[in-house]
Amino acid sequence: MKDFDYTIIGGGCAGLSLAYELQIHKKLENKTLAIIEPRPEYKKDKTWSFWKVSSHNFDDCVKKNWNNFSINLPSKTHHLECYDYPYQSIDSGLFYKKIIDELRKNKNIIFFKDIKEISLKNSFIFNSVPSLKTDDDNIWQHFCGVEIETKNNFFDDGIINLMDFDCEQRKSVHFFYTLPYSKKKALIETTWLSKMDDNSQKDYDKQIQDYIENHLNLKKYKITYKEEGAIPLFYPLNKQEKNKINIGTAGGMTRLSTGYTFLNIQEHCKYIRKNIENISNAKTFKISKKYHFLDEVFLRVLEKNPEKMPDIFFKMFNSSTKTVIKFLSNKSNFLEDLSIITRMPKSIFIRALFK
Repeated sequence: MKDFDYTIIGGGCAGLSLAYELQIHKKLENKTLAIIEPRPEYKKDKTWSFWKVSSHNFDDCVKKNWNNFSINLPSKTHHLECYDYPYQSIDSGLFYKKIIDELRKNKNIIFFKDIKEISLKNSFIFNSVPSLKTDDDNIWQHFCGVEIETKNNFFDDGIINLMDFDCEQRKSVHFFYTLPYSKKKALIETTWLSKMDDNSQKDYDKQIQDYIENHLNLKKYKITYKEEGAIPLFYPLNKQEKNKINIGTAGGMTRLSTGYTFLNIQEHCKYIRKNIENISNAKTFKISKKYHFLDEVFLRVLEKNPEKMPDIFFKMFNSSTKTVIKFLSNKSNFLEDLSIITRMPKSIFIRALFK
């Protein structure tokens, strides 16, 4: 079996982002790379969305940018705007094509379906497959979304509905999310923050149909695409091993309070690329410990007080829009953190703090 200098286990967002970062910066001209990915073909299967608080390699894969968004409760709405950090949505189909086309230029990069096809003895490994501890108490962000098309103009494509809590909560945290790509096309997603032990929350198709037809009052539309997934809002097992670095969700790049991962992956890839010549001795790249702490407290509140979370999210956005976006994207300073924290209901957060 052939040896490779580097092996990437998992050719999804994190694995491909890293391969692309190394390739375009000419770090693989004299090195070999194996990518282990079992999928039979690459096609659109996800939508990655985030506020652009830092640069990345995939502006040409962005489906749309927005500077305006809303947060809805049953009785009130926040309309907010931010031109410094546009909200972006990346089409995974465009992302995959861009990267695969670039990687094909390098004969030192080879894809394999199974890790058993190569030798790992002398390879440095980048692993993007998380090892998740099974625990019924763990909180997940699980979701299902559909892209729909209408015959006539229907959507305001200048604003996204980031969180609409005007829906059944079922003793958990539930909201809808709408990204209008044009006046006739939008992604509409039902999202839950909950444990995964309640199958009654997984009637996603029924939830989406009811929201579109009875909440948006849209009766005639065509579904053109569907996606479904679950993001762990807890850290996977990430033990230190010689000649191995975990990346993506496996490497702790998911922000637990939000599920945002894409930009953290890109920053991790840049860090690895800059240190690739001495990667065995490089310090571990991590999201700041203060966000670990704040997210853990936040998730304790969510677990114990799900009925209060819509109002808590709403109050969070009473801070300046730029401050909230930086806080949710790991870019806030101490004063900005304080601005968010002081808007939270103090008693339940203090109880969670001392749990």
